Amino acid sequence: MTVLTTTLADRGWSPDISWHTPGDAVPDALILRTSTVAANVEGDAPAVRALTVDDDEATFVPEGQTIDTAQPQLAETLVNTAKLSQLIVVSRELLAQVDVSAQLAASVRRAVTRAGNAAYIAQPAPTPPAVAPSAGLINTTGIVDLGTVGENLDALVDGLAILAENYATPTHVVVAPSTWAALQRIKVGADSNASLLGAGTSAAEPFLLNLPVIVDASVPAGKGLVVDSTAIISAVGPVSVAKSEHAYFSSDRIALRCNWRIGWAAVRPERLGVFEIDDGS
Repeated sequence: MTVLTTTLADRGWSPDISWHTPGDAVPDALILRTSTVAANVEGDAPAVRALTVDDDEATFVPEGQTIDTAQPQLAETLVNTAKLSQLIVVSRELLAQVDVSAQLAASVRRAVTRAGNAAYIAQPAPTPPAVAPSAGLINTTGIVDLGTVGENLDALVDGLAILAENYATPTHVVVAPSTWAALQRIKVGADSNASLLGAGTSAAEPFLLNLPVIVDASVPAGKGLVVDSTAIISAVGPVSVAKSEHAYFSSDRIALRCNWRIGWAAVRPERLGVFEIDDGS
């Protein structure tokens, strides 16, 4: 008796599924660059429980005296995830053309990265009972308003001091392209054409107050974020790409599907800051 198996059938009966680690498929994703990736979650129901401890104070005690019992507060923050997806349907003939498959794969990576970045930065907070997608960083309750940067960087310097008082150790500044342009236009003095950040005949190095700068269009125009990556816990799954001709068999078309599950939460929102730029326009 002949047994039908995937090893004997044509590939159309057992289409391949490709899995890519996030760093390989979406290396420019902000969630990978500016958060602490804790786990991979599958499904809308499971969540990552990020555990934190709010320290109690330590005190001086005279020799031989009883030491009071400390009561550090144990807390947790739920990191819920949601799935980003894209489905492309093409004819078999088009997919067979030179470089079409590679170009579509690149397009999917760009689309997933952009969607993930936009959500990570500016996703509106979910309306209960929904818990995902997670609220973007600028919509996170408790994030510190660092004010408006104008003709100098004083507001940002003061803002970093506030974050430091909250025990933050900033790792990145994430800004919109318009924000970075406005920052580069800040002059050394009122009567000078020299940029405070060094922009001139050569582009300025992407650093601001000794912090590396990430310029990304997902940040709303005129805004910027100061991020401590240890204050953001994320769950990031692999990028899954699948190809199938089954759903569109009668029309000789092929479906390409991409999925990427992500979620994040600020466990220490007081260690993150948002600022605006006033370029005088």
